Amino acid sequence: MVNRAAVLLRYRKPAVAWINEADPYHDDPGITLSDTNEERTVYLISNEDADDAKTFEGWLKSNYLALFETELEGWYVDESLWPEKRNFETFKSWFSVECHTVLLDTVGSKIYDDEL
Repeated sequence: MVNRAAVLLRYRKPAVAWINEADPYHDDPGITLSDTNEERTVYLISNEDADDAKTFEGWLKSNYLALFETELEGWYVDESLWPEKRNFETFKSWFSVECHTVLLDTVGSKIYDDEL
């Protein structure tokens, strides 16, 4: 078992609407809700931050902006295309949040950060 919890964001319709509306190339038929949730980023957090629903909600309120902006940047690096209103309420309307506290490492080799 790995001493982390996993956070995943599932896109909702308002986020998908923004992706399509902000697209500077409007030539394609657009991204669907299914497209956005096909492959998702997994955010690893401390197990202590996911001990219970109240603790996790506190962590989420403190860290939602970093998650929000990471997701926005995944679509458009040009921040001028990002929505101005990036508060917790907007985040919650754009994403449903999943937290998984049981992570099993089935590989058995050392885990390392390939960005270092």
